Amino acid sequence: MGPGVGINVSKALGSHWAQALQTGPLGDLLDAQEFRRHEFRRHEFRNRWERWSLRLARLPLVGVLGRRLARLGYRPYTGDTGLARHFPEGYRSPLARVHADKLETGKHCYIGDHALLMNEPGGGAIKLGDHVLIFEHTTLLTIQGGSIEIGDGSHIQPRCQFSAAKGSIKIGKRAEIAPACAFYPYNHGLSADLPVRDQPLTSRGGITIGDDVWLGYGVIVLDGVHIGDGAVIAAGAVVVNDIPAMAIAAGVPARVSRLRVAGNEKTENCR
Repeated sequence: MGPGVGINVSKALGSHWAQALQTGPLGDLLDAQEFRRHEFRRHEFRNRWERWSLRLARLPLVGVLGRRLARLGYRPYTGDTGLARHFPEGYRSPLARVHADKLETGKHCYIGDHALLMNEPGGGAIKLGDHVLIFEHTTLLTIQGGSIEIGDGSHIQPRCQFSAAKGSIKIGKRAEIAPACAFYPYNHGLSADLPVRDQPLTSRGGITIGDDVWLGYGVIVLDGVHIGDGAVIAAGAVVVNDIPAMAIAAGVPARVSRLRVAGNEKTENCR
């Protein structure tokens, strides 16, 4: 190699060709490669920051600080759900309120801002499967022997209400529960000689929801209901009777309008 090895590109090729390299397809490729390198470095830094912060979150006294540090820079609502992937214990927002000594969580669960998980005295267990997401302002409450179980991969959107008294609430795997849904596996007595607040609670067996079920916004599910696998319940419905598997139901009370047909976009009427 001669002394010209270190020569400037502009001098070697002329300013015209150097400019062409920077602004032509090759320049675009170089810019894209630099962008990818930058994004990779940014991702690696973010990943290491999160893991360090979440290790800090495991320690007593400073645990809340660690969870706050881990979520820095994330947008609200779904932004920090990815933090649950780092460690099997998942991620619990520092703003979540958990007062449940009978709480069992699977791997990589997420509990969002202002979610409330609580066992009242005499309340049963709350069990979350693997990869369950509980979003902000959702309440899971057990009272008088009631229990709650949510299957693997299910997503509970904001402001849902699970009030398990006497009976149980069982949600299957991969269920999608839209915001503002409510579940009540009990009833109040109606005796005429007792004030409403003094009426005893009763249950007809609780609520069972199958796998791959989708509940639209504001659905209410009442005591004794079974919703089969793959069913879809339209927004605003009140479910008081069983819904078969793969059915689409709507209305107050909810009625089956048609069935989902596997492998076919068309549906058939269900009468």
